[in-house]
Amino acid sequence: MKRVLMIAFHFPPVAMGSGHLRTLGFVRYLPARGWEPTVLSANAAAFPRVDAENLKLIPDDCRVHRAFALDVRRHLSIRGRYPGFLAQPDGWASWWPAAVAQGLQLIHRHQISAIWSTYPIMTAHCIAHTLSRMTGLPWVADFRDPVVNSVEAGNRFSVSSQKRWEQRVLAHATRTTFTTPGAMRGYAEQYPQAFLDGRLVVIPNGYDETTFSDLPVAVDRQPRRPLRLVHSGILYPEGRNPLPFFNALADLKAAGALSEEDVAIMLRASGSEAMYTEEIRRRGLDRMITLAPPISNREALHEQFDADALLLFQGRQYDRQIPAKVYEYLRIGRPIFALVGEDGDTAALLRRAGGATLVPPDDVAAIAGGLCEFVQALRDERAPAANASVVQEYSRHHGAVLLASLLDEVVV
Repeated sequence: MKRVLMIAFHFPPVAMGSGHLRTLGFVRYLPARGWEPTVLSANAAAFPRVDAENLKLIPDDCRVHRAFALDVRRHLSIRGRYPGFLAQPDGWASWWPAAVAQGLQLIHRHQISAIWSTYPIMTAHCIAHTLSRMTGLPWVADFRDPVVNSVEAGNRFSVSSQKRWEQRVLAHATRTTFTTPGAMRGYAEQYPQAFLDGRLVVIPNGYDETTFSDLPVAVDRQPRRPLRLVHSGILYPEGRNPLPFFNALADLKAAGALSEEDVAIMLRASGSEAMYTEEIRRRGLDRMITLAPPISNREALHEQFDADALLLFQGRQYDRQIPAKVYEYLRIGRPIFALVGEDGDTAALLRRAGGATLVPPDDVAAIAGGLCEFVQALRDERAPAANASVVQEYSRHHGAVLLASLLDEVVV
């Protein structure tokens, strides 16, 4: 059994989106492929939000170590303001020295063979870079999101620092991994030598089968009225703008093509509820669209499974990213109505897996026409179905197989 040191800021009990699930999937499934993980994360006080329930997700036999870290925004600011140079490369730079000291101890104590680190907290890559240079161990640097999409543009110190560190990572990491082909192509354009050297690799995100263990077995169901369409997760004006969808619904309602007796739409944990409530009311869609508060991931999966169809919003600004919910949507197996950039990675995945109707995210007429056909297909029980064998390729287990093969490759 070889050992890998996994440096990840996002790890339970953190409650900052779904980023921790990628690391957890690797931790859970790498041992079956001959790699024993040791996790190096930050102390819980550094996390803006925590959920003790998330600790139950960590496998019992996983070693987790936490180094001292501060959140500059919460711990070092005065009335919400702090010197920008303290956030180089990000607001958790204080994690760096303590994590390097602890990492050296772990490397020697556990005879570590390789180092893995994950972005979008650039300090994780800084720690891994330092440890790799000090020990000579191979290093796999994981980019869950491209730097250009993650860095806080309002802090010029952070922006310039992260760009410098991006260059260092691409120059020194033994391998650099990305979650989508589009993201890898973007980096190949910026760093052609790394691409020519074969150091850029795609390991997709995915779903964890254990998360679905208590879902009912899928059965054929008679369509109901109104049909229930569900979207889970945040929406925002740039990138996941629901207003063209609202306009299409309003047009269909005015034309008598759809009403609240035909569809009931649930937008779960969308954010900006006050603004969306006003937009929904102004269009007379109050009885057709419901805004609902956040619930646990388990409850959300059950809600999605019980839906007649699932909604997805992903604008062209994020063509090189794929939302984590897409993999869960595909695994659940309900038909998907996707408002996505037609040339993006999300659209490519949905075309490959099947089970989705795709429309441009900002073309009101196309949305209206596509939605009418989609609803009719649901009623006629001829809505598209995903290819189960393709969906299985995006399990967390499969991702761990890819990472284990990569680690085997770099450890010589």
